[in-house]
Amino acid sequence: MLWNLFLLNVLIMLCCWVVAIFNKRAGIVDVAWSFCIGLNVLLSAVLIETAPDWLRVFIGVLSGFWFLRLFWHLLRRYQSEQQEDRRYANMRRAMGKFQHLGFLAFFIFQAGLAILFFLPMWLLLNTPAEQWGSESMILLVVSALIMVIALMGETLADQQLYKFKLNPENHGKTMDQGLWRYSRHPNYFFEWLHWFAYPILGLAVGLYGLWIYPVLMWLFLYYITGIPFNEQQALKNRGQNYRDYQQRTSMFILWKPKK
Repeated sequence: MLWNLFLLNVLIMLCCWVVAIFNKRAGIVDVAWSFCIGLNVLLSAVLIETAPDWLRVFIGVLSGFWFLRLFWHLLRRYQSEQQEDRRYANMRRAMGKFQHLGFLAFFIFQAGLAILFFLPMWLLLNTPAEQWGSESMILLVVSALIMVIALMGETLADQQLYKFKLNPENHGKTMDQGLWRYSRHPNYFFEWLHWFAYPILGLAVGLYGLWIYPVLMWLFLYYITGIPFNEQQALKNRGQNYRDYQQRTSMFILWKPKK
């Protein structure tokens, strides 16, 4: 079934790649990535009958809702933007005449990446019901609290930034209100927090390898795809205004701003 899900992801990514060819906006890959994981979660929670029902409901509802909410947020942002995301515009310029083939490989790679980040849910759902002991309920409550807090935090941060950008008067300004007063990237912080739910739940059945996922997500956000590019673009677009924001505001962890 995991191979079939990968093929389904590839099909979705290929359709989005065709769209990107015509509208020259490869940012749709982010929308497709979150949709693929959400779809993988829902299909697996329904079709895999190995795990206990309470776990299938937990992952199907909370994990499924997490990624489908992310999909909706990214889709809304994608539709509101008139130009291509700068990350992908830079990639397009770098690939030149090979851009279509380059993006084809990139979209297919994202299909595999969706499977990689779906793997914690897959492993939990494929753990037989008899392996889940009495301590599982305690770990389930802890995991559920983490996911709910992360969901509320990221939803609030995304909504605050979305409304800020809709106001033409804020053009060229830095969002420094609400959760953004305490972190320059509160949405990334809550995204990272969400990934602790799976290894904590995995403690009940010895899936200790799941602790690699909070580390992976932190590396991706902190060093690769998230913070570095956003900080670079913010400095380029807002200059000293953003430098002042950097000096008084925590980069990642929510913390009291400096005076």
